[in-house]
This record gives sequence, C-alpha cells and structure tokens, in this order.
Amino acid sequence: MHVLLLSMPDAFEHTPTIGMCMPNGALASLAGNIDAHHTVAIADLVLVPDDVVGTVERLVREQPPDVIGISCMTFQRRTALRLLRRLRAWCPEACVVAGGYDPSLATEAWMGADGVDLVVRGEGERTFRELLRAIEAGGESAPLAGIAGLTWRAADGTVVHNADRPPSHRLDETLAPPNRGARVLDGYTFLGDPVDVVETSRGCTFDCSFCSIIEMRGRNFYTREMARVIADITDARDHGARVIFIVDDNVTLDVRRFEALCEAIIEAGLQDLRFIVQGMTSAFAAHGDRLAPLMRRAGFEYVFLGIENVLEADLTFLKASAKNAQREGGRRVGNATLAAIDVLHRHGIFIVGGLIVGNPEDTADAIETNLAFARRYVDWPYIQHPTPYPRTPMNEDFRRQDLIVNERLEEYDGTTAVVRSAHLTADEIEFLRWRSERWMKVRHMPAVLRRRPGFVLRNARALLAHTFRGSSWRSVVGLESAREVFRRYKAIRARERDYVTVGP
Repeated sequence: MHVLLLSMPDAFEHTPTIGMCMPNGALASLAGNIDAHHTVAIADLVLVPDDVVGTVERLVREQPPDVIGISCMTFQRRTALRLLRRLRAWCPEACVVAGGYDPSLATEAWMGADGVDLVVRGEGERTFRELLRAIEAGGESAPLAGIAGLTWRAADGTVVHNADRPPSHRLDETLAPPNRGARVLDGYTFLGDPVDVVETSRGCTFDCSFCSIIEMRGRNFYTREMARVIADITDARDHGARVIFIVDDNVTLDVRRFEALCEAIIEAGLQDLRFIVQGMTSAFAAHGDRLAPLMRRAGFEYVFLGIENVLEADLTFLKASAKNAQREGGRRVGNATLAAIDVLHRHGIFIVGGLIVGNPEDTADAIETNLAFARRYVDWPYIQHPTPYPRTPMNEDFRRQDLIVNERLEEYDGTTAVVRSAHLTADEIEFLRWRSERWMKVRHMPAVLRRRPGFVLRNARALLAHTFRGSSWRSVVGLESAREVFRRYKAIRARERDYVTVGP
C-alpha cells in the first residue's frame, strides 16, 4: 500500500519565510514503524504555506494513496477538515486516518466529520502499524476491534472506541528509528540553518493545567538508550541538519541523564551541530553551575525555558509552581526563574522565555509585570495566552468561571486571547501582549546578526514585515494609534487562517 502522511501548517507563525520551520517528528516516527513493504510519503505542509492545496493535489495525482494520515492540533482542525473534503474528491477510495493531539482529545468531533474513517488516539506508531495490517487483510471489524488506541465506525454506523493503548515504556524495544527519508518536501530551517527534531524521552510527571500531554499519555517518563539517541542525531545530521531541536516533553526531569546526553554528544563529535532544548527553571537553577558549561561545550544554543509566569498566584492557577520552585536543603525558598536565566546567560546560552498571560485574576499591572520581566531577562519571547484545549484542566477551570469568550477553535493558537480575565477583556489582554512582544523580538536581531550575519542581511526586511504586520507609514510617523495597527493585524491573522477555502 502507499501511505501519505500530512501535517498541517502553523497558521503562518512558523514558516520558511521567517526562518523558523520545524519538521513533524511524529510523522517520521510513524513512517519508520510501518512494515517495510509499504511505501510512505511525508508532507509537512508548513513548508508550502502559500500552496497547500496545490501541493497536496500534486502528491495524490503523482502517486494515489491507499491510506492518508493527517496530524492535527486543535487550531488546525477547521482547515484540516476543509482539506479532507478536497482529498475525498481526489481520492474517494482512500482510507483517511486522523491522529495527533486534537483527534486524540476531541475524537467525537473528528468521527462526526465528513471524510474521516478512523482516529488513532495517543501514541500512534504501533496502532498505525496494526491498522495498516488490518486494512491489508481486508479491514474486517474483528481485526479492527482488537487494535488498542483506535476509534472506528462499525458497519451499522456506530462509532467504536477501542481500549486506550498504554504508552510505550521500553521505547527502544517497541519503536524503530524515524524514517526521515520518507519526506517528500524540504526546507526545514531555524534562522536559516537546516533543522531537524530528535526525541530522547517521552512524557512528563507534572500536571500543568494548560498541558495536553497528561491526557494523551498520563503522568510518566520513559527514556531511550543513549546509543540510540546518538544514532538518531547522526541520522538527522546525515539528512542535512545543522540544528537539532530536542523535542522531549521534559528532558530535565532527569538531570543526570541530560548531562550524560551532553557528554555523549561531545564524545561522538557532534558538538559542531547547534542544539535547542526545552526545560524547567528549577532544574537549571539547581544544577546549572555543572550543567550549563557542559551544554555549551555540547553545542546547545537556545533553551526554551518554561517560566509560565513570574507571579505566584498565576503559577498556582497554572499548576506550575512545583516545576518553577527553587529549593535549598530540600526546602522551597522561592522562584527558580532568575537563577536559571542567570546561569544559562553566563555560559552564552540564549533564553526563549515561555510565559502565559491573561489568567483569571490578571489585571493590566499583572500582565505588565510579566512583560517587563521578559523585556529585561529573556532573549526571545514566547508569550502566550491561556488556551482551554479539549480535556485539559484549564478548559474545566475557565468554563466553571464563565471566562471563555471565543469558541472559534481556529483561533486557539496560543497567540490569540480566547478567554477574558476577571478584570480585562480578551481583546485588551491580547493587545497588551502584542504591543510589547513585537519590540522584544526586534531586540534579539543584533545577537542573531552576530551569529548568522548572512541570514539576517538576506531576510531582515521580511522578518520586520512579518513582526510588524498591520503597520503602515502613518503608524510609523505617529499618525495612527497602536490600536488601529492592532485592528489591521487581527484582520491579517484572520485571512492567514483561510489558506484552504471551503469546498473542492
């Protein structure tokens, strides 16, 4: 059988145009874990934001698929379903399978949609492999009924939810390496350098209210063997990557293992690559004096730091206090954020500051406190709004407090405020973040210029145009208010979300 795996674009916030375009690692893992006699093609549609429909039509015309898999986040659902309507017209006999966070956590919405035959819930590698075997054998209801993690439709139209599949805990025994060679599009970049993603562990033991991971796989943490990880990094490099994003849910849960990873990278001679990782403030605050210099030697350039918020009341709401706590002698002595930032900065590592503003009790002063902190301490802001994704604790909290003001899921992208606080409208919350965040991004350009001069010189105009969408010469000279620019920016964002129109 020929299998086509698709991932949806990120609504123009991460595209080749602005130098940040990451591959979908889950699809490469799916491709690596199906039986070898199938052919598989991966199309990360983030690479072709201006020609999604044309690209997909070309791929299905060139080699008609027997099975189409689509990976999707909540804010991509509307567009994905529109694309599936076109796929049904082009490939009426193909079996269409949905997977990823949104189909896993809002399965009923997908099984009730036109064009979707089955949903793979949770981790997909083994479920998808068994599904292909069942389809190949004829797809009878009995084989489908025995596949854990699968939702399907019986002959009488009844939707059947098979038992959940337990998360993989012996990752190296149960999962084969990813198949990067199945990708049929190219151009993944991070600030102009070819980039790829590598997974060294899965899961997290914390229960942050905004996170979907717990609902997807429970509270757990399973790791890969270091030799396997180094082989995967080497494979990514051999496929052209010069930057590696370690995409683990929480690699800093085991600091000793993370140190061993850095040492293994150095021993394998892979420190000429540049690495990005995401981690907890508490881990870097407690172990940074030993860990940060080792990371620097191994080639780590950026750390996405889950700061979440600098106000304790907001951290409590986000259920993120524990992972941002600084401890001495086993006692909690304060917030770990400043200590983590300080030690990473002292060793030349940039901070991508992840913050969440617009929580239930936030005032304008509370939001400004977080924005001022970001302006002073982080290199690149990644400031989002609390978003009530399906089945997360946050969803329940906001509904109970009647704070959700926007049910348009295509706007659940983290940068659009869809909830109000007790003191501010959603529009005011988003405006405060937007007005400040644009200038924070510009402040990082000189640092990027020093490390990647060619990229900045070639793309400065496009980067500034993207960052300041909605601006005009009138706003530049002060003849228009920031509110008017914000209104135009919002209209641009709405148009960007409609890159797949309704109907075939």
